[in-house]
Amino acid sequence: MKVAIIEDEPLAAEKLERYLLKYNSDIQVIGKLASIEEAVLWIDSHQEEVDLFFMDVQLMDGLSFEIFNKIKVNKPVIFTTAFDEFAIDAFKVNSIDYLLKPVLFTDLSKALKKLETLRSQFLGEISVSHAVKSMTNTVYKNRFLVRLGNHIHSVKSEDISFFFAEGRDAYLVAENRKKYMIEYKLETLEELLEPKSFFRVNRTFIVNINAIEDVLVYSNRRLKLTLSQNIDKEVIVSREKVTDFKQWFEGN
Repeated sequence: MKVAIIEDEPLAAEKLERYLLKYNSDIQVIGKLASIEEAVLWIDSHQEEVDLFFMDVQLMDGLSFEIFNKIKVNKPVIFTTAFDEFAIDAFKVNSIDYLLKPVLFTDLSKALKKLETLRSQFLGEISVSHAVKSMTNTVYKNRFLVRLGNHIHSVKSEDISFFFAEGRDAYLVAENRKKYMIEYKLETLEELLEPKSFFRVNRTFIVNINAIEDVLVYSNRRLKLTLSQNIDKEVIVSREKVTDFKQWFEGN
């Protein structure tokens, strides 16, 4: 198998190549690129020689997703990154897996075995649409980076009681009742969060099922929720969401 690595950190690229050879000594790394511009030029001339791309999401001149806007990439891709916030974007392109840095050999091995499985299932050809469909149903965000003053914290999704929008801003409220601003819209959060645990009850709130203490039948065929970390906010399940909410609440 011939591999190209698109990575702007030389040590990370060397480590990746070392792991690839450890997995299979017959693997050949035929290209190492460090920028979007360099990668586009190289792919244009060498893509037919490549069986698999490894791409770091954040390169020196932007996000590697920009490569797909500049040139058609028709080979499978495994993304690597220090952050998990780009997972959904990764699976919108030719991604078959998404590895968080520092990349572990066990994770890389699982990704390569997944590639081999997909090849066998689809008669030697990678079906990107099938791969994306199978992956996007199982990859959800499990942590959020938040800022408090000059400090950055990582909050587990399971420790978040709810998300809410206020004007143009969005916030999460954790179990400690602290409110943190986040750089996501609720529409994006709906795709990132585990649907068995989180439900968007109206235009303003996404709630964690574990934070619901009581459900009250409310006026106009709506429902009112009492949350464990409510911080004086009224949470109403909108009328058009009531049926779906009941199914979700019952099914977990």
